[in-house]
Amino acid sequence: MRILIAEDDSILADGLSRSLRYEGYAVDVVNDGSSADSALQLQTFDLLILDLGLPRLDGLSVLRKLRQRSTPLPVMILTAADSIEQRVEGLDLGADDYMSKPFALSELEARVRALIRRHGGARASVLRHGRLAFDLNGRVATIDDNAIELSARETSLLEIFLSRSGRMISKHQLVDLLCEWGEEVTTNAIEVYIHRLRKKIEPAGVHILTVRGLGYCLEPDSRAIPVDTADVG
Repeated sequence: MRILIAEDDSILADGLSRSLRYEGYAVDVVNDGSSADSALQLQTFDLLILDLGLPRLDGLSVLRKLRQRSTPLPVMILTAADSIEQRVEGLDLGADDYMSKPFALSELEARVRALIRRHGGARASVLRHGRLAFDLNGRVATIDDNAIELSARETSLLEIFLSRSGRMISKHQLVDLLCEWGEEVTTNAIEVYIHRLRKKIEPAGVHILTVRGLGYCLEPDSRAIPVDTADVG
């Protein structure tokens, strides 16, 4: 899951990004409205956290442009405690939720999970592959109901593979899905992460296959009901 934070307060933006990265999300940060608008046109995100008091282009204008493009991206707006009119206008323009500053990070994290879950519609909250299960809300992987310890990178990789079971994913696609702007992550590093993940999930009989020249594929669950993979992930 990839989140864009549009916030010109560098201390707040840093705190938000650290908190959400710890939760396992890929997070990109911009500090003005023009950059936010450009990013939203160039990159696909799962959630926008939008401060209304942005320089160059205010948050309401960013939101208005987003909805004019008919983009269904869920948006959480951040406002000053006394800006009731802005909150109302933001919700009328298509924002999905708002939080007044200051706020508790734990509440924001809970609201982020709720928005992403709601936006996902009927998608199951638990991905299963044989004896392996992954809780999308708690971001916990288990084998036979016993939790396995995964790093943030391994957790994100597992979610990617489970949501695309049986489909080929190249190293470069994995880099794009995992990495945030400004990060230097090589395809060699991806190989290391996959090697570590393999060792942790293979006790469940789950295998990540390497197809030379193409990339990686999570071996389909032989016990799963066949589905049209074009509609998955």
